[in-house]
Amino acid sequence: MSDQLEPQKVNIAESGRSRLYLGQTAINFFGRRLIGVVVSSLLLVVTIISLAVQGLNLGIDFEGGTSWDVPASSFTVADADDVLAQADIDTEGSRIQLRDSESGSFVKVQVRSISDAEAREVRQLLADAAGTSVDDINVNVVSASWGSDITNKAIRALVIFLIVVAIFISFRFEWRMAVAAILAMVHDVVISVGIYSLFGFVVTPATVIAFLTILGYSLYDTIVVFDRVKENETRFAQVRVGYGDVVNVSMNQVLMRSTNTSISSVLPVIALLVIGSGVLGASTLSEFAIALLIGMLMGTYSSVFVASPTLAMLKLRAEGWKKEGAEHVQGEDLRTLVLGGSVSRRARSGESATSKGSDSSPSSDAASVLQHDPRPRKKRRR
Repeated sequence: MSDQLEPQKVNIAESGRSRLYLGQTAINFFGRRLIGVVVSSLLLVVTIISLAVQGLNLGIDFEGGTSWDVPASSFTVADADDVLAQADIDTEGSRIQLRDSESGSFVKVQVRSISDAEAREVRQLLADAAGTSVDDINVNVVSASWGSDITNKAIRALVIFLIVVAIFISFRFEWRMAVAAILAMVHDVVISVGIYSLFGFVVTPATVIAFLTILGYSLYDTIVVFDRVKENETRFAQVRVGYGDVVNVSMNQVLMRSTNTSISSVLPVIALLVIGSGVLGASTLSEFAIALLIGMLMGTYSSVFVASPTLAMLKLRAEGWKKEGAEHVQGEDLRTLVLGGSVSRRARSGESATSKGSDSSPSSDAASVLQHDPRPRKKRRR
């Protein structure tokens, strides 16, 4: 039997969209890792500056304050604005929202901490403007210590979550993958917080819950990639393919799956923002959905430009992979690896004519599967 296999022919789609759908992309993610480093560094710098200059716009649940629930039968949001202006209450950081409940609609008026006398005065003015009695208006007073307790518990939950995730990934895969995944999740949370600071979005308990939720989403997208990377490590273990190639092949193979997951996850969140908050006026949904949307987009970005490149750079320092770090295949040779074939040593050493492009447009003919030189058989001792 011959040691050489016959070239395998595969029809490569002409358009980039079709190649993405069929899993035939050959994008050089590892070669573009500096793009992620630059973008992430800029975002982190902007986050640090924004947090230092203007901080976070914390809601009354964290800074303390007073809220009144006024029946909305003959009372509007504009009436609430007039009452606060009449009582000379500072409206910075205040929120006035129309909400629905089983007992009917009501206007929720929230302001920062004021004295008891001012709270009683505002309650009376609200009752007069709504044409109802003072007893029909519910009053809630939130202390700043309650918000501090929420923050401390959220931080503890975050630390415990990261420790458990690191242990799991280290046992399931390896410690380098755990480091890369943790770095990507911290990256997502920090930049999401920075976006909230930059645009002045109000931080509420719903926001904190959303931030903790996006950690799971970010981790899921990263684990999908790492699972394929682990499979390809075994596949290329005896072929002397560089780890940059392993990451590139894995990313291209799961690219369509990650794209579909991101789109199917983002669409319901956009529906919450547009329909739930914009059309139906459920403002609480917007507090949760904005954080989810930002986190999901950052999670998708970090799995491609943070987690995978970090893993590749850590592995290139490991024994057995570091000699292959400088050169990696591109173009049609990379596409061949993505489709399950292998490339010759000449292609891996950078001498292939098709290795210059990252996802160049292939001809209608398929890339053939080139084989490495056969190994000499060992003589048996008698």
